[in-house]
Amino acid sequence: MYAVIETGGKQYRVELGTELEVELLDADPGQQINLDRVLLVVDGDKTAVGQPVVSDAAVTAEVLRQDRGEKTVSFKYRPKARRRVKKGHRQELTVLKITDVRLGSKSAAGEAREAEAAAEAAAEAQRAKVAKSAARQAAEDAALAEKLKARQAATEAPAKAKAEPKTKTAPKAKATEAASEEAPETKAADEPTSPAKVKAAPKAKAAEAPAKAETEPASAPKPKAAPKAKAQAAPKTETEAPAGDAEADATARPKRSTRAKKDE
Repeated sequence: MYAVIETGGKQYRVELGTELEVELLDADPGQQINLDRVLLVVDGDKTAVGQPVVSDAAVTAEVLRQDRGEKTVSFKYRPKARRRVKKGHRQELTVLKITDVRLGSKSAAGEAREAEAAAEAAAEAQRAKVAKSAARQAAEDAALAEKLKARQAATEAPAKAKAEPKTKTAPKAKATEAASEEAPETKAADEPTSPAKVKAAPKAKAAEAPAKAETEPASAPKPKAAPKAKAQAAPKTETEAPAGDAEADATARPKRSTRAKKDE
């Protein structure tokens, strides 16, 4: 809803909440005034035209402040007469805010209050709906968390049950490990001597035989000592043989002719 009003010899198109500057009015800031000269009122498809004013229409406004307009300059001169006149002017104004436009029983302010209340109610309902949906979602989330927790506990129970017997059988495993450690020792004690050891035994016995022969008493018969001398002499021939062989090799090799440096 809007209206066309007349004040200070000028016409203004106003609606609810409009702020405008009009000619100076005798009113204090914060005061409510009625503008009776309403020339036109339009409410949706309904239009009321005054002749010259609408009888059952009125516009209410609140005085915000008293103000002054922009400065204007008036300059007058007469040519060839040396006459110059310059004047400045700032118009006194009153700033108004439209608070209500009425036409008969209808009021723009009343409709605005009703619309605001309806919007507030709708917003409150929306907030309540959102809160309700949030509470429902929270309850569903809590129920789902409980189900997941119960399912996890159910899956962990068999795993714990399977893990417990393993911990009980641990001493048996230790006993088997100890037995396995002792078994190699007993096997090593029971096993016969290896062939290398068997071969080494006759050699040891052969080494012990000459020692015993040397340690025999002197009272033994003398004819038996001759073989010992032969046995002792035999190794000497063996040791001397390599030296003779070396001399034979040296004689068998052809001698290289030595040439003097003068012959070359």
